[in-house]
Amino acid sequence: MKRTNYLEKSFKELNELLKKKEITPTMLVEEAFTRIEESDLNAFITLNKEEALKEAKELESMEVDNVLFGLPIAIKDNITAKDLRTTCASHMLEEFVPVYDATVVSKLKKKHMIIIGKTNMDEFAMGSTGETSYFGDILNPWNKKLVPGGSSSGSAASVSARLVTSALGSDTGGSIRQPSSFCGIVGLKPTYGRVSRYGLIAFGSSLDQIGPMTKNVEDNAILLNAIAGVDENDYTSKDLEDDFTSYLGRDIRDLKIAVPTYFMSDKVDEEVREKVLEVVHHLMKQGCIVDEIELPYLEYAIPLYQIIGLGEASSNLARYDGVKYGYKTKEYDSLEDMYEKTRSEGFGEEVKRRIMIGTFMLSGENANQYYHKALKVREMLTDGFRKAFEKYDLIIGPTNTNVAYPLGQKGDDALKSFYDDILTIPVNMAGLPAMSLPIGFTKEHLPIGLHIIASYFEEGKIYTLASYLEKELNLSLNPEKKEEETC
Repeated sequence: MKRTNYLEKSFKELNELLKKKEITPTMLVEEAFTRIEESDLNAFITLNKEEALKEAKELESMEVDNVLFGLPIAIKDNITAKDLRTTCASHMLEEFVPVYDATVVSKLKKKHMIIIGKTNMDEFAMGSTGETSYFGDILNPWNKKLVPGGSSSGSAASVSARLVTSALGSDTGGSIRQPSSFCGIVGLKPTYGRVSRYGLIAFGSSLDQIGPMTKNVEDNAILLNAIAGVDENDYTSKDLEDDFTSYLGRDIRDLKIAVPTYFMSDKVDEEVREKVLEVVHHLMKQGCIVDEIELPYLEYAIPLYQIIGLGEASSNLARYDGVKYGYKTKEYDSLEDMYEKTRSEGFGEEVKRRIMIGTFMLSGENANQYYHKALKVREMLTDGFRKAFEKYDLIIGPTNTNVAYPLGQKGDDALKSFYDDILTIPVNMAGLPAMSLPIGFTKEHLPIGLHIIASYFEEGKIYTLASYLEKELNLSLNPEKKEEETC
């Protein structure tokens, strides 16, 4: 039987076909599982096949009442879904089955989206390559010898390869935007507080945020509409209503845009920098004001992340001790021995390394020497962004210093993976919204991402610029089509 290609279509195109009864939710779900089973990307850890097909069948007798109705979606494996194994890609939680839905999952279920499964990721969201998972490396759909980025690796790869219509990821230091850039999709980290974190298994609680990962900008705005909003289970969430699709297609003339010199330094690959400069020159021709600016303290992003992010990780992951749930070592002599063996055996090397760094940062006098100083620098960095947004609507630059690189390239150096997020971490430190938007390719035909940053709760401005650029560039972003063109 010939495989269908419905999952290459946009939300609205699928919605029209569903309303006209030309397709059914079951057809979409079956296509998703066919594609996943044929794929060798290792993008999923747990599939929800039986339940998804059952739900799709039930939806066929119901009226199509919203644009997300009946569409298959993937969920990063650190976001809980009731009765669906949620592992954080770790041996520690290999058999963990949650008894409740994350708020974002509840919201998607109310829209009658169908959860296809849980995507593979860097263990406990720690990593930027997709190589720290207990369940094996995730591959990049554009070139299977390359990393897909991380930690939302499987979510990015599954959307890029059209295994699903869309996915949810989480972003602590760039974990939505970096893999979106490497895989040629649209990924948004919303403002901290825009989307409830209830049900997101914590890495760095003051940095984490759930966000949408999609094939195009309009789908991204629609998905953010569905998951955003206040939640009584998350006191950091904000009660702010907005329709993000209303910002699509607006006039970009007179937008004031800043490009920090730090984002365009010699750390950035020349091809990436040139592609961003092409966008800058185009925007200036369209009447946008684009200025180069200095943003203070950006160079401290990585040490800030290592102190604050890993300090919070050390605290959050202390709960995995073999007592209440998760993996427990089989042989031990004492309670202390049980703790030590459970954590040594249950966590992977990268997670253990980050826990140890974080624990050191919070120990005794180190808390004053490092952690409290880091909080002050974080506030100064945030103030720099605030001052910039008093004058500018948006800040842009490359999402990453480079494009996807070979698997195994950075495994020998504990510091190298942090530098993948050197341009994205500052946004998490400040709690700002930011998107990675595909803007072109290298000579090797690897996707390049543009980083678009806005002030607090001004995701609408990001969507205005992104929708304009997407239409102007009109890129072919299906890796399957690349393979056909090459053959």
